[in-house]
Amino acid sequence: MTDFFSDKALTNITEHLLPGLWPLLVAFAISLLAVPLAIRLSRRYGWIAQPGGRHAHVNPTPLLGGLAMWVGFGVAVLVFVHASTQVIGVVVMSGLAMALLAIDDKRPMRPLVKLGVQVGLAVVAVVVFGIEIRFFSLPGGHLVTLGLLMAPVSIFWLVSMQNTVNFLDGVDGLAAGVIAIVAVILMLAAGQLKQPEVVQLSGALAGCCAGFLIFNFHPARIFMGDSGAHFLGMALGMISILGVAKVAVAFALAAPVLALALPIIDTGWAILRRRRQGTSVARPDLMHLHHRLQSFGLDPRQTCYVFYAASALLGGLGLTLFGHGRILAVVLVATAVLTSTVATDLLQHTGWRVPAPWLRRLLGVTGSH
Repeated sequence: MTDFFSDKALTNITEHLLPGLWPLLVAFAISLLAVPLAIRLSRRYGWIAQPGGRHAHVNPTPLLGGLAMWVGFGVAVLVFVHASTQVIGVVVMSGLAMALLAIDDKRPMRPLVKLGVQVGLAVVAVVVFGIEIRFFSLPGGHLVTLGLLMAPVSIFWLVSMQNTVNFLDGVDGLAAGVIAIVAVILMLAAGQLKQPEVVQLSGALAGCCAGFLIFNFHPARIFMGDSGAHFLGMALGMISILGVAKVAVAFALAAPVLALALPIIDTGWAILRRRRQGTSVARPDLMHLHHRLQSFGLDPRQTCYVFYAASALLGGLGLTLFGHGRILAVVLVATAVLTSTVATDLLQHTGWRVPAPWLRRLLGVTGSH
């Protein structure tokens, strides 16, 4: 513990992570102020999620949370991050994703049209703004250049991130909380690689998610909608690419990928499941992992805690590749706290008791069931 808080460790944190603090705080504050305005706009112009069908909420809920998040993110980036073609590309393309998919929130697109929009956004980001994965490196200093595969791999990554976040957005507070954690993980990794630009972008993304989460945690007063999910997917995908574009580090994408492992696996399994059933890949269902956890007995908040803990734990594991081994210990403690919180809530809500008479006598408790 003294080593964790040593002068050297604190100096490294200050030097590498401090550039992301102000973007994080500003994005948080602006999103916090923008959400009530987004709620008013949603109600005035009809961007409302109605109850029923696959939706679990019981009241009509505003849908323009993505707009509020993008405003907080965009302002923080434009104020604090040095303007470059790629930085402008992150703001513009994530905003375009938010705007185009807001149409889907109002008037649902056909699956192929929606996929076309996702691919089109990714193509513009790669071709126009040069946000692409040019190489990856292996242990031992071996560098593999993608060559002609640069564009296809980058487009696939950006489309995958959009769909991963979109599929994740099925429980109040789930997507915003998980992406906030992943953004912090990415910020820590970029700090170790001495990439202040990526640190600032990641901080802004984490801050806008946190500000929105105040209103989106169960019971949600506003949803992010497809517009918010695609904004987060595009932003996270592009920022993570920028984090590896200028460094030849083995497994440079390991930290964000591991942090998102649970949603990525769930998305992949959903695609396989729907293909095996002969249904459209884009057809929504109630078989995602977060739905299964709720069927098991967890409420929306507990479901979020499970995903938060898993994302932090796996992301902390990924950070060990960047020399952040001590952070894993902190994450383990936080995960244990969240796990015990969920377990305690379940025991209290179900009225279940551990069948241990000696423990009841020790605690002075009578009866069990």
